[in-house]
Order: sequence, then C-alpha cells, then structure tokens
Amino acid sequence: MSTLVNKSANILASKVWFNKDMLFVLLQDGREIGIPLLWFPRLRKASQEQLNDWRLIGNGVGIHWESIDEDISIAALL
Repeated sequence: MSTLVNKSANILASKVWFNKDMLFVLLQDGREIGIPLLWFPRLRKASQEQLNDWRLIGNGVGIHWESIDEDISIAALL
C-alpha cells in the first residue's frame, strides 16, 4: 500500500518582497521563490503601499493582504 504525502504542507514562508514584475517569498528552510505578478491580478494592480502591507497567516502557511482582499497559500505557489 502506498500513501500520498503532501510535502508542501510543511513548507512555510518567513518574508515577502516585490520588484516591478515579481513576488518573492523567502521560505523558512532558506529557499527563495519568485512568482510573476501576472499570475495575481489583484497584486499586479495594487499600489506599492498595498503590496507592502502583507502579513503571514497560519505561521507562514500563507500570505494575506487586507487592503486588496488577497490570500495566497505557499503550497499553491509551489
């Protein structure tokens, strides 16, 4: 019998930052990932102030932006 294990379930974020076209996330295990803002229309249309107003949810399971009503899970990014 085999068991399906969701390995991304234990991967947590510790920091978020942006450049003109990308969302970057530092994972607690030291890896950095970059994701195009084109994938997230609300983030793409947001001001720099709105982008910088993020908070980690679930101890790093996801990222939340209150002012633009956006939530992104780290598992979805992977």
